Amino acid sequence: MEIVCHHCKAINRVPDERLHDDPVCGVCKVAILPAAPVELTLANFDALVERSDLPVVVDFWAPWCQPCLAMAPMFAEAARQLQGRAILGKINTDAEGPLAARFGIRSIPTIAIFRHGSELARDVGAHPTGKIVSWVESLL
Repeated sequence: MEIVCHHCKAINRVPDERLHDDPVCGVCKVAILPAAPVELTLANFDALVERSDLPVVVDFWAPWCQPCLAMAPMFAEAARQLQGRAILGKINTDAEGPLAARFGIRSIPTIAIFRHGSELARDVGAHPTGKIVSWVESLL
């Protein structure tokens, strides 16, 4: 399985049976499947979403959005529960306006799931951990 490092954009090959062994990037040594959401930016989004074999679940949020802030710990817990099965990332729509515009984000929080560069589904609103995890699992 190919997984792109969110830090240096290096492509790493990880055998399926090793996905739960906390693999690190062969180039920069950063965990490539962390048990926490990764920060996605214009600089790393396309490489990660288009080249990673695992689905990428993105939380579009903003620091002034109270529902976004309330959902943040639940999204982080979902990242822990889905570790090795999906990559969870966060895009600050204030800092990464072009990405938000590219995907027509009009309401936050919005969660979208991508596989090989294509958006599979999206959901709007703050959700508890169980709903996030079951939604992602239903699309795997």
